[in-house]
Amino acid sequence: MEEQKIMSHFIKGILISLVVIVLGIIGYFAGISMEPWFSWTVNGLLFIAIIIACIHYANQKEGLVTFGNVFSHGFKTSAIVALIMVIYTILSLTLIFPEMKEKALEMTQKTLEERDNMSSDQLESALAMTKKFFLVFAIFGAMIGTLIFGLIASLIGAAVAKKKPFNPLNQMN
Repeated sequence: MEEQKIMSHFIKGILISLVVIVLGIIGYFAGISMEPWFSWTVNGLLFIAIIIACIHYANQKEGLVTFGNVFSHGFKTSAIVALIMVIYTILSLTLIFPEMKEKALEMTQKTLEERDNMSSDQLESALAMTKKFFLVFAIFGAMIGTLIFGLIASLIGAAVAKKKPFNPLNQMN
C-alpha cells in the first residue's frame, strides 16, 4: 500500500493566507475593510480554516496522531499565516494601498474625539504617537492577532480531530 503524502503546514498556511488576503482586497475595494464586522468575519474564516487544517492533518494520518501532533501542525500553519500577513501588511500599507494608513488615522482621530475625557493636548499627543508608530502597531497587530486566533483554533482543532489510540511501543520489533 502506498503511503499518502501529507499536505504540509507550509502549503496550508500559504493557501489560508491567500484567501485572507483576497478577502481583504475585496473588502478594501468594496469600502468595508475598516468595518469591525468585516474584520471579525475574516478572522472567523481564518479561525475555521485552522481548525479544518488540524482535522485534515489528523485524517491524512488516519487518526494515528496525538493531541500534541495535531496542535503542533495547526500552530505551525498559524505561524506561516502570521508571517505572510506581516509581509502583506507591510507591502499593503507602504506600496499597494498607502491611502489605507490615512483612512485608519482618520478613524482613530474620530474615535478619540468621541471620548469626552480627553483634552485637545492629549488628543494631539495620541494622534502624533499613532502616526509615528502606525506601521509598528499594524505589524504587531497582524502578527499577534493571527497567532492568538491560531493558538485557540489549533487547540480546538486538536481537540475535535479524530484520534485512534495507539501505543508506539507495539510497533517496536
